[in-house]
Amino acid sequence: MGGALVSNTGPLVALAIIDRLDLLHCLFDEVIVPEAVHLELLEGGAKQAGVAAYRQAHWIKNRKLTEPHDPLLGSVLDKGEASVIQLARERNIDRVLIDERKGRQIAREIYGLQVIGSARVLVEAKRQGYLDNVEQAITAMRQHGYWLHENIVAMILKKAGE
Repeated sequence: MGGALVSNTGPLVALAIIDRLDLLHCLFDEVIVPEAVHLELLEGGAKQAGVAAYRQAHWIKNRKLTEPHDPLLGSVLDKGEASVIQLARERNIDRVLIDERKGRQIAREIYGLQVIGSARVLVEAKRQGYLDNVEQAITAMRQHGYWLHENIVAMILKKAGE
């Protein structure tokens, strides 16, 4: 895939809990998170999901926004998603990693960004030889509490040839 990517919290947690955050490093030249996502990841929630893996991924760059959020973003999305879209726009990066449906839709339809999700990362990683089995990875994510809709799983497994 190459190029730069701005990521939201959810996909990073999903990949970190299965110990495959490295897939982003393999697939993209640069992985960036806005400060809001960085702080959210460090908080880690009740289970501290993915915090250790994120702290060790020194190749993920944390960047501050230079402009305030677009008012539309702040009114319909959480702070992390809004920051991802805003940072991508500020840095002229056309690809974002977001799993939540509303954030994906707004990024794609309103801001014209290319949106991928954690499941797509798994498929691309398999295509490029970095991952052997997408279904096992998705099952592991789900066992650790990461939710993916059945329709998405079915579609992704089909794309992965599994």
